[in-house]
Amino acid sequence: MRPISYARATDVTDAVTAVIADPDNAYLAGGTTAIDLLRLGVVQPRHLVDINALPFDHIEDLPTGGLRIGALARMSDVAAAPAVVDRFPVIAQALVLGASPQLRNMASMGGNLLQRVRCSYFRDVTSACNKRAPGSGCAALDGVNRGHAILGTSEHCIATHPSDLAVALVALDAVVHTVGPRGPRAIAIDDFFLLPGDTPHLEHPVDHGELVVAIEVPASPVARRSHYLKVRDRESYEFALASVAAAVRIDDGKIAAVQLALGGVASKPWRARRAEQALLGAPADRASFARAAREELAPAVPRELKVELAQRAIVRALETVTAG
Repeated sequence: MRPISYARATDVTDAVTAVIADPDNAYLAGGTTAIDLLRLGVVQPRHLVDINALPFDHIEDLPTGGLRIGALARMSDVAAAPAVVDRFPVIAQALVLGASPQLRNMASMGGNLLQRVRCSYFRDVTSACNKRAPGSGCAALDGVNRGHAILGTSEHCIATHPSDLAVALVALDAVVHTVGPRGPRAIAIDDFFLLPGDTPHLEHPVDHGELVVAIEVPASPVARRSHYLKVRDRESYEFALASVAAAVRIDDGKIAAVQLALGGVASKPWRARRAEQALLGAPADRASFARAAREELAPAVPRELKVELAQRAIVRALETVTAG
């Protein structure tokens, strides 16, 4: 491990300036993922800029009924916030299921969105990985890949995106706010995560040194009736094999509005637009849910149990959110 210098930022402009000064400089927030990768040698920053003193830890009500959540707000605080629990229960549930209590007390909202993949080949510096070392290959393609992606993959990468929070935010059409060398920007969250394509090492459309400062969740009456389902190998502290964020409105027994996203099955948080289209106007019953699930997973690359598991997860999540 090479020596690392450290500084604690108290001003946004100074923080951005310090990081953009060197391609190997990086921000440090909760550190729950960054420190792991540093210890493994996956990342080797030259200089860490601690941003925890910056004023981005608040949860604010917006006049429209939405929320603006600071990127440095801790997962545990957001999960327990009354406005989140009441108006956006899918976010609160995704946060609670996303990490152990100890990690939720440390991990920041912005850091959660920016966390790196959990692919074991990415974390093993002796294995080929195009995300870690572009052009080196993808050991997962012919390796142990039971938990890897079946949607949004490429011949260069099949790693799944690990964030539960991001799945809920994609379902709710959130917006990520940043500040960087080009000034402030607002990025639709579905555009904030890139498909691997030929450049799997590029995971977000942000510049080096661009700092996530807030997440805006727009007002959404349908979100009050929402649910997050996570299927995993063990109930405690495990990443999703398949997960579903679902928000539904029913009128006269039919689905009048639906917002659906999948986790654990794709290379990015996956907006289930095929399923949404199939569900609109359909009866709110198991047959409709199963048909929509099959439609969404039709383009999937079969990988052990994943296709069937994802379909069943969609059906179960929709049955749960529409019950009663």
